[in-house]
Amino acid sequence: MILKKLFVPAFLIATAILHAHTLTAQEKLSSDELLVQARSAAFQQKDYPKAIALCQQALSQSPGYTDIRVFLGRLYFWSDKEDSSRITLDQALRENPSHEDAAVAAASIAYFTNRYKEGLAYCETGLQHHPRSPDLMLQKAKILTAMRDYKPAARLADSLLTIDPKNTEARALSGRIRDYAASNRIGISYDYTHFDKQFSDPWHLISLDYGRQTKYGSIIGRVNYTNRFKTDGVQFEVDAYPSIAKNFYAYVNFGYSADDVVFPKYRGGFSLYANLPKSFEADLGFRYLNFGNDTWIYTGSIGKYYKSFWFNLRAYVTPDDDRISHSYSFTTRYYLGGADDFLHLSLGYGISPDDRTQAIQLNNNYKLLTNRISGGYRFTHRKLNVFLINAGFARVEYLPKTKDNQFTAGIGYQRRF
Repeated sequence: MILKKLFVPAFLIATAILHAHTLTAQEKLSSDELLVQARSAAFQQKDYPKAIALCQQALSQSPGYTDIRVFLGRLYFWSDKEDSSRITLDQALRENPSHEDAAVAAASIAYFTNRYKEGLAYCETGLQHHPRSPDLMLQKAKILTAMRDYKPAARLADSLLTIDPKNTEARALSGRIRDYAASNRIGISYDYTHFDKQFSDPWHLISLDYGRQTKYGSIIGRVNYTNRFKTDGVQFEVDAYPSIAKNFYAYVNFGYSADDVVFPKYRGGFSLYANLPKSFEADLGFRYLNFGNDTWIYTGSIGKYYKSFWFNLRAYVTPDDDRISHSYSFTTRYYLGGADDFLHLSLGYGISPDDRTQAIQLNNNYKLLTNRISGGYRFTHRKLNVFLINAGFARVEYLPKTKDNQFTAGIGYQRRF
C-alpha cells in the first residue's frame, strides 16, 4: 500500500519531467529545423494544423524569416483559411518586396480564388525584381488566359518556352491558348490516298476552313470536297470548343453531306476535356456517323506533357449487335519551339472516326483490320503562318485474309489574323 502511494506521485513527476524535457528540446530546435518538420507534417503526414503550429513557433523565434511566412500562407490556404492566407502573404511581401516565392504564392492563390486583377498585380510586381522568373511568367500567363486576354498570354508562354524549353506546364498551357491568340484564322489542306489493290483510283480530299474566337470559345466552319470511288462529294461541318470552367473545355462537332456515297450523311461528336495536375490531360466523349444506319462510337484518351514531348493514348469502342469493335492510337509530338512547331509520330490499330481521310471505310460490312503508322512536321513562319506536311502507311485487311498496302500524304496551310 505504501509502495502504491509512492508510485503514483513518482509517475506524475517523471511524466512532467519528460514533458518538460520534450518542450525544452523542441524550443532548442532552430527555425530551419522547425520548417523542415513543418514540411514533413504537411506533405508526408497531411497534418496541416501541426504544420501551422510549427511555422508559428519558428516565426516566434525568427519573425523576419520570409520563407517560413510564405509557407505558412500556403498552409492557411490549404486549410481553407483564405483571409489568414492573404494577410500572411501580404505581410511577407511588405517585409520583403523582392521575395520571388512570396509573389508566386500570392499570385497563385489569387488565381485559384478568381481574383485575377489582384493576381496580375502580384505577378507584375514580382517580375520587376525577377524579369526572367519562370514561375512568375507562367502564373501571369495562366491569369491572362483566365481573363481571356489570349494574345499577351500566348506571347508570354512563348517567351517562357524560349527561356525554359523543357517546362512541361508552360508547354501544355501554350498548346491550349494558341488557338485563342488570333481572333480569326483560315486554312486549306489537301490529302492524297493511294491503294495497291483495294481501289483502282486514288482518293483526294480538300478542306477549306474558317475559325473565329468568341467569348464562348472558338468556332470553326469547314467545307470538305472529295473524290472517292470515282465520285465527287461535298460535306459541311462545324466544330466548336466551348470553355466550360478553368480546367475544362469541350469539343462539339456536327457535319452534313448529301453525297452519302463518299461521306457519312450526318456526323457528330462531343468530348469533355480536363486539364489535370502534373501536365496530364484527359477526355471522354462519343462520335456519331450515319451511313443510312446509326453508328455510335465512344472514345477517351489520356495525354501527358513531358519536357519537349507530348504523349497521347486514345481508344475508340463501337458496340455492335454481335460484337464490340475497338481501335487505338498512340501519338507523340516533339516540340521544336512554340505550340505550332513540332514533329509528330502516330501508331494505330483500326480506323479512327476522327480521320476524315479514312472514316468512310467504317461503312464496311467487314470490320477492317488495320495497322498504321504516320508522321509529319508542323511549323510556323513569322508566327501567323502555319504549315504542315504529313505522310503515312497502313496495312489493311479489307476482306478475310486479303490485305492491301495504303499510302497517304498531305499538306496544309493556315493563316491567323
